[in-house]
Amino acid sequence: MYVRKHLRWPLIWKLSWRPIVGSALYSLLVCLVYGPLDFHSVAIPWQPVATLGTAVAFYIGFKNNGSYDRFWEARQLWGGIVNSSRTWAVQALEFVTSLVDAPGIQAPAASAEELSQRHRSLVYRQIAWCNALRILLRRQPERWDTAVAPFLAPEESERLRHMQNPPAHLLRQQAADLRVLREERGLLNDFQHVRMVEVIETLYNLQGGCERIKNTPFPRQYAFFSLVFVYLFTALMPLGLVMEFAKMGPDHIWLTVPFSVLVSWVFATIEIVGQSSENPFENTMNDVPMTAICRSIEIDLRQMLGEAEVPERLEPIEDILY
Repeated sequence: MYVRKHLRWPLIWKLSWRPIVGSALYSLLVCLVYGPLDFHSVAIPWQPVATLGTAVAFYIGFKNNGSYDRFWEARQLWGGIVNSSRTWAVQALEFVTSLVDAPGIQAPAASAEELSQRHRSLVYRQIAWCNALRILLRRQPERWDTAVAPFLAPEESERLRHMQNPPAHLLRQQAADLRVLREERGLLNDFQHVRMVEVIETLYNLQGGCERIKNTPFPRQYAFFSLVFVYLFTALMPLGLVMEFAKMGPDHIWLTVPFSVLVSWVFATIEIVGQSSENPFENTMNDVPMTAICRSIEIDLRQMLGEAEVPERLEPIEDILY
């Protein structure tokens, strides 16, 4: 996610140099044919070109609204993941505290060491789940060893890394641990167990929302024809402008070049902005900063455990927060 208030000019040039150069060369060719070569048949009336430009502007605006909705929904889902992760940690620390009144349970009272291990296991697995979901959405299984494995027992990490959907199985393991805490250890009563299972259900819903955005591409009919219409408009625009500038005098036809470049750049930039928001989980400059969010969750949850040595928050790299 780009975090600087204004885009730097080198970045603007990097994103838009192709349409600028292409439009400049094409407009120059139109002016050359119309002027020095005296082939006026290439010119067309400006009115239909202007009408087409209005229609294209509405169309790409509609497409960009849909693209931004996908990004904003993705960011809301990850905001829910942050809140649910904190809720899970608080419940794990405050509910799993001592022996509760559980009929039929003949387990000895839990020691402070056991409680600490239980807390750490539940909280660390939640951190692992956040990172595993990030890796799944970005299709980066090679980062498992550094992002997920440190928060799991070695045997659990090795077993889950080969699953098709590791985050789903991590939540399944959380539910299994809750059952043990309630039925075998008597560390959760029924109410506490239900409340923590509700958080797992919420996490499943949040994960499902992210997977829906990831696995359902932006409707290609909108994306494809938006690009086609922009190219069509920018191709016809110099043919209409050259006649209009010719009315001001024969030397004014060369003004077609800068004005065509300017308008083409505006339309091409709007199209690029829409394309960059279609898929918010691709690890590009305009995506949801999942790595930074996961790090924030890790810091919060580990400090809730009472750990003093926690990693630093991630800082933007060249104005981009990943």
